[in-house]
Amino acid sequence: MSSFSSVKSCFTNFGAPVFGGWRTILQANNEQKKAGVAILISDKVDFKAKQIKRDTEGQYIMIKGTLHQEDITLINIYAPNTGAPKFVKQLLIELKEDINNNTIIVGDLNTPLTPMDRTSRQKINKEIIELNEKLDQMDLVDIYRTFHPKTTEYTFFSNAHGTFSRTDHILGHKTSL
Repeated sequence: MSSFSSVKSCFTNFGAPVFGGWRTILQANNEQKKAGVAILISDKVDFKAKQIKRDTEGQYIMIKGTLHQEDITLINIYAPNTGAPKFVKQLLIELKEDINNNTIIVGDLNTPLTPMDRTSRQKINKEIIELNEKLDQMDLVDIYRTFHPKTTEYTFFSNAHGTFSRTDHILGHKTSL
């Protein structure tokens, strides 16, 4: 069973876990409480962490380990509101050696990756184009968009602009889908 299949079965077979059902909760927090990310591991899965990387700003956490005896890397990112595409691109460059075909990247990237990911007529800017190029170079794809190429659903509403966008993403290696 591939790591992606194992992860998928954890979410589909066990339903919504209860708070007490987490064997491991790993987090990266900012002291000023401006950012923070976490990865929770259910009691119902055989996961063993081998390596943990996190930043002191609470922008990302990476866990390398085994899930049902297969190597897997999980990364959770919270990109800052300003300069998000550039931040994510730079982080991907920094973590490049840790990212492989068994890597799953999740989080609030604060960036719509395609025009379909926003209701505004605003074009995809240069920084987002460069981020998409980096994702392509690393063979990473937007898993949601891969399976739902024509669906428009959103994860964020801007009250100030009256627009919706999908800024939360799940990325994976294209050979693992």
